[in-house]
Amino acid sequence: MTYFSDALLYLVQVAFGFYILLVLLRLLFQLARADFYNPVSQFIVTLTQPPLGFLRRFVPGLFGIDFAAVVLLVALQLLEIYLLAWFRGFTPTLTGAAVFAAAQLLQFTVYVYIVAIIVRVVLSWINPYATRNPVVDLLYSLTEPMLAPARRLIPPISGLDLSPIAVLVLLQLTLILLVRPLQDIGAGLM
Repeated sequence: MTYFSDALLYLVQVAFGFYILLVLLRLLFQLARADFYNPVSQFIVTLTQPPLGFLRRFVPGLFGIDFAAVVLLVALQLLEIYLLAWFRGFTPTLTGAAVFAAAQLLQFTVYVYIVAIIVRVVLSWINPYATRNPVVDLLYSLTEPMLAPARRLIPPISGLDLSPIAVLVLLQLTLILLVRPLQDIGAGLM
């Protein structure tokens, strides 16, 4: 029985993780003002439009932030937490689940940026002028708002851009100093 329940838990995590990633990328691309007509952006918009279109009737955007996407992210993360807890035989408190959901979403966001920056660095080593690819265009749109300020503080040394290292260190510190304590608080409240 545990093999079946472990497989079921894994499938729930994969399904929710994939859709949360799509909604999160849509929100991050909107905040970074990435190309809306990019084929990858259009794929994400197509898959996330039904629930977001419905939520936008009730949840308006404000200051350039799509709060419908934020509400959907929190709702999906809370639903995943409650489903996983239900399969394990307990019911978390709403407060604990909300804090844990916020920590999980922040962690997921940091991981998205870490992966995007690493992929961008590797692509710059392989082919530094490959900017005519839709995925590369989105990577640059997503990571440039974080790398540009770091590049102003740390100028290139002998043609080597150290700004990705500085941003990766800050992202890792965010995981250690913000995400982990939030996760611990949320787990304690559940």
